Amino acid sequence: MSRAEPEDPRAARTRARLRAALLEECAERPLEEVGVAALVRRAGIGRATFYVHYPDLEALAVDACADVVREAVEALHAWQGRPDPVRAPAALAGFFASLTPHAVLYRTLLAPGGGGPLGRVLHRDLRAYSLRERERAGAADAPLVASAVAATFAGVLADWLHGDLDGTPEEIADQVWQLLVVLHASR
Repeated sequence: MSRAEPEDPRAARTRARLRAALLEECAERPLEEVGVAALVRRAGIGRATFYVHYPDLEALAVDACADVVREAVEALHAWQGRPDPVRAPAALAGFFASLTPHAVLYRTLLAPGGGGPLGRVLHRDLRAYSLRERERAGAADAPLVASAVAATFAGVLADWLHGDLDGTPEEIADQVWQLLVVLHASR
């Protein structure tokens, strides 16, 4: 087993500056209207440096939004003991509420139904976490249920962001939570 090399602090700082600059740019205009030139100016780096770290703006946008994926996974697993089958953990409602500032960017990267580049990352990470937890618990059909949980959450999240599902953050959190509880209990 090999260990990953620690990240170069300079590279980490540069990527952090690029992510912050992208989020600032996307607060002012849609991702499709953001240019690399304006982005690197805002970040205070050279254009060539951008391409050392990212092949294109979409790759940077997915990286900038990756925290959303981690927050979603954490929010879905923010309960102890036996889960309430009706009310979602407060962290899950908080997660949905936190999406508002960058909802336009998330809609760009997360297609209806849960596809798109951010949807792929969300599905991959949520499925891996769910699979680990189900295998650790000795649950039957762990791969099947883990896939269903990931697809359900990514699809509901995307459809809600795109306006295909109505509800406040609290209401949608409770609704998706109820679906996920049923999936976990069904096998």
